[in-house]
Amino acid sequence: MAKKKDGFLGERSVILPPMLVRMEEEDPLVSSLFITDIGHYPMAEHHYRRREKGIDQYVLIYCIDGRGFYKLNGQTYFVSRNQYFILPAGVPHEYGAAEGEKWTIYWVHFRGEHASVYAEGAQKPLDVKATLNSNIANRNNIFEEMLSTLHFGEGIEDLRYASSLLHYYLASLRYLRQYRRSVSYGASHSNRPFNTNKDIGVVDAAVHYMKENIERRITLQDILDYVGYSSTRFSTLFKQQTGCSPLSYFNRLKIEYACHMLKVTDMHINQICYKVGIEDSLYFSRLFSKVMGMPPSEYREQFL
Repeated sequence: MAKKKDGFLGERSVILPPMLVRMEEEDPLVSSLFITDIGHYPMAEHHYRRREKGIDQYVLIYCIDGRGFYKLNGQTYFVSRNQYFILPAGVPHEYGAAEGEKWTIYWVHFRGEHASVYAEGAQKPLDVKATLNSNIANRNNIFEEMLSTLHFGEGIEDLRYASSLLHYYLASLRYLRQYRRSVSYGASHSNRPFNTNKDIGVVDAAVHYMKENIERRITLQDILDYVGYSSTRFSTLFKQQTGCSPLSYFNRLKIEYACHMLKVTDMHINQICYKVGIEDSLYFSRLFSKVMGMPPSEYREQFL
């Protein structure tokens, strides 16, 4: 089993031991592209890393929330939510959360014969904004599957599966237009009818935006900026169609997502609360109990 370490509250990370890395290097399938380290740092304050000599892996950092910076080849870049970058192997660098900020990041150290293909053009911050066909939530689920596979993995089959997932994960970023086009095609050929009512459509769009940002702390103004409606009109429409306010609905989506993780993962409750963008574990427990009628620990016991 790979080594797991803890640092920031809610952090999850896996560091593969040398034995597994050697298996990856020697396997004809995995050697094309493989993970050496992977993790999720939620709301990480004072996070900073400096490598004066670089390392022999590419480093992907995908910022979900907050702001950070990195320095590469004598230049400083700033990165904010829904942006990512890839640091090249063998090059000195430093990165971290911006001063006075907490950033939430997914990160992967990877190597392999084809690693440079996915890193091409990603030394500068690249946008992954939420759109109607962005499917950010699906990409984050792929990351969770890679992390879970390597956390429990012990043999070559697990390493091969994680490598296959990494190809898809990096491709969804590197070939963003194609990834979104395939999502759009699937939606247009589903059995769900196309909604031509603008007012109903804007609520659908807002719910989609919430789902794409389920791991973030968003405000009503963020939603209004996305849909382009005034606060009064939008809130009225939203309550008419859903029965609750936009932020109450967003909290319910967070709790639904938390329920799923309580059922299908072994993540600690304080890790799950960070995964749904809630920093205060006590507030998370109160909100969960209010929505579900029981605390998260009791909810999980039903599925043990």
